[in-house]
Amino acid sequence: MKLADSHCHLNYKGLVEHQADVLSRARERGVAAMLNISTRESEWSDVIAVAERENDVWATVGIHPHEADTHPDVDTVKLVERASHPRVVGIGESGLDYYYDHSDRDRQRASFRAHLAASRETQLPIVVHTRDAEEDTAEILRDEMGKGAFPGVIHCFTASGGFADIALSLGFYISISGIVTFKNAKALQETAAWLPRERLLVETDAPFLAPVPHRGKTGEPAFVADTCRFLAELRGEDADELADVTRENFHRLFAKTRA
Repeated sequence: MKLADSHCHLNYKGLVEHQADVLSRARERGVAAMLNISTRESEWSDVIAVAERENDVWATVGIHPHEADTHPDVDTVKLVERASHPRVVGIGESGLDYYYDHSDRDRQRASFRAHLAASRETQLPIVVHTRDAEEDTAEILRDEMGKGAFPGVIHCFTASGGFADIALSLGFYISISGIVTFKNAKALQETAAWLPRERLLVETDAPFLAPVPHRGKTGEPAFVADTCRFLAELRGEDADELADVTRENFHRLFAKTRA
């Protein structure tokens, strides 16, 4: 089994203290590619440094919606400039989070649009976070796509099947995290079962959301193998084949990883 973890936070507490061991365990379980996601400008240099050091790790630059209020100066120009680094392969994560509302909603929307403009300009995929904000997320994606196409992924997908249809119609990929293994995730499981395999990714969002059988532990990229196996069983597919498909999808979407 050879896998890609399309979304992890290797520089977060719980992983950064023993990052070398985390990477080693991931490789032992067949994880051949990892995307190290940034959420604040202060993280960019460290996230990129890991990607410079490890040839199976790549980086993104972006501002999480929780951090939108504290980053009013991170605009499209700044994102595009940092995204020129050869190991930066995506923009984000960015989006809307109306569940916690840690940042003003207008500020979240403005930040999201700046990220989408950077994705359009660079043609690097936008990594979208959306929680309790389906309607506004869909409206902004449609509006910005009308200004010119850009690639992207809805990460850690937990939204409705209707939102999945919208995302797919816009050409987006959908990434499934360990949440799909949770007993109370029936609606997500129903959606994950029919998602087109050519648009499917898997992720850990480590150190968060450890899948069954690791619930309660610190998540790490190695656990993407458990999510993939569960997803394959859910879909009636071979796990090794699904691993190959989702890894190939990862490299197709994040095309700069093939350079």
